[in-house]
Amino acid sequence: MHPEIAREIAAQRGREMRAQARQASVARVASRIRRAMRHGTGGPDVADELVIPAIPDYVDGSFRTSPAEENAVQGSSQPDRMPASRRAT
Repeated sequence: MHPEIAREIAAQRGREMRAQARQASVARVASRIRRAMRHGTGGPDVADELVIPAIPDYVDGSFRTSPAEENAVQGSSQPDRMPASRRAT
């Protein structure tokens, strides 16, 4: 085979391989974008809108309250702590 023809065939193959690699790269980027949209991670502005729900403290779904809030809800003026002379049985 003539050297000029061999060089031209090699150059053509190189161009085709680079074009194929470029198409594969574009396809990967498009796939990543579609996956991000499907999973809801579109970018930094989406992270700003993220709202984390409150996690309950107990199994029944209730939340722990401070003693002051418990006294206000119960309407009584029980002390926050039990005196040392009295012990729970």
